[in-house]
Amino acid sequence: MPEIRAFSARGPRDALAATTIARREPRDSDVAIDILYCGVCHSDIHTARDEWGGTRYPCVPGHEIIGRVRAVGKAVTKVKVGDVAGVGCLVGACRECAQCKDGFEQLCERGATFTYNSEDPLGGGTTYGGYSEAIVTDEAFVLRVSDKLDPAAAAPLLCAGITTYSPLRHWNVQKGQKVGIVGLGGLGHMGVKLAKAFGAHVVLFTTSASKAEDARRLGADEVVLSRDANAMARQNGSFDFVLDTVSAEHDIGALLALLRRDATLTLVGAPEKPLPIGAFSVIFGRKRLSGSLIGGIAETQEMLDFCAANAITADVEVIPVQQINEAYERMLKSDVKYRFVIDAASLRA
Repeated sequence: MPEIRAFSARGPRDALAATTIARREPRDSDVAIDILYCGVCHSDIHTARDEWGGTRYPCVPGHEIIGRVRAVGKAVTKVKVGDVAGVGCLVGACRECAQCKDGFEQLCERGATFTYNSEDPLGGGTTYGGYSEAIVTDEAFVLRVSDKLDPAAAAPLLCAGITTYSPLRHWNVQKGQKVGIVGLGGLGHMGVKLAKAFGAHVVLFTTSASKAEDARRLGADEVVLSRDANAMARQNGSFDFVLDTVSAEHDIGALLALLRRDATLTLVGAPEKPLPIGAFSVIFGRKRLSGSLIGGIAETQEMLDFCAANAITADVEVIPVQQINEAYERMLKSDVKYRFVIDAASLRA
């Protein structure tokens, strides 16, 4: 395949800029996808700016990819030319270890290959993500996307959607339960929509009173200002499950206090600094503090099918790729409702 256009960061303090990258020629089991849309995840900023360490430059971010299949290898059966398909956070795993066999490719014992900033065991070098014209991926990591889903609004489902769906499903959130969602951003707004679709009574916790109306529009039954100690105290001991999507420093003890006996708080946000936790916060009430990382391929497909059946997509603002640096700065100010999505046609303009 000839070189294709993309946007990359050349270093941690560099703005993203136009470049070209190479994609491998499709193998028998590969799917070549012309990218239509790519969501912009906060992880993209962390990685492009090397805030988590280990970034390989040049870095082409993007792991919320929706595109149209342009070509398939002769062994491919999952999709055909012309189909709309998705690629999420994973493009490889050993598929032989216990984790992979159990459907947890993201936890591959030999190391999953992530869609960008991973060592590429097939093509050599580093994997490049969805801020680009096209991608070539083994069909095992390609996802079918229903024509019931708007492709631009469906792109963030490949990360924000599965990141919130997986813990809600794992901890068996269901009708009649009381579920808290902490934070109303790219992850939180999907958490509200999905928890509501599961039948839960959904309470949104936010530091911003201005988000109350939007939270209710998205499906929240109640909105609680987490800075209001009295409002928080009235909720204590009443939740079956709380999903914490916040990536900034915050009071985990106050969230654990919300839980009933034997209930669970799950972290999907990733604050830069460790969060202090008092032992008695979990000892009294036999409470659980857990974490969750995206989902395997089968569960991601399940999530996409669930969203298609329940008319669930992300709230998005579609931008040309040339506005990505501005979008990063706006994301840091929470100035987006609720996910930027790159229109890949802008790469071809």
